[in-house]
Amino acid sequence: MARGRIRIKLKSYDHRVLDNTCESLLDTALRTGAKILGPIPLPTKIERITVLKSPHVDKNAREHFEIKTHKRVIDIVEPTQKTIDSLMHLEIPAGVDIEVKM
Repeated sequence: MARGRIRIKLKSYDHRVLDNTCESLLDTALRTGAKILGPIPLPTKIERITVLKSPHVDKNAREHFEIKTHKRVIDIVEPTQKTIDSLMHLEIPAGVDIEVKM
């Protein structure tokens, strides 16, 4: 039996892909007999960028762009060795950043 806790942080620009990844992680962890907490949604980071439409003519004409970064945390409280092995071989879709801490 492995000791400790595994904390998995997931980040993505698309919340649907992030939620599907969380579902697959939860299914894998539950099938191997681990106890889990989560997924816990963290605050969405919104980065806004303002650009002038015309560089010389009109100062008031501007465009606004924003990038939203969605985040989730999953804690695996009592991982087994089988849980760790199955999580290592799980395929994560492109566009999802994963950070694992033991």
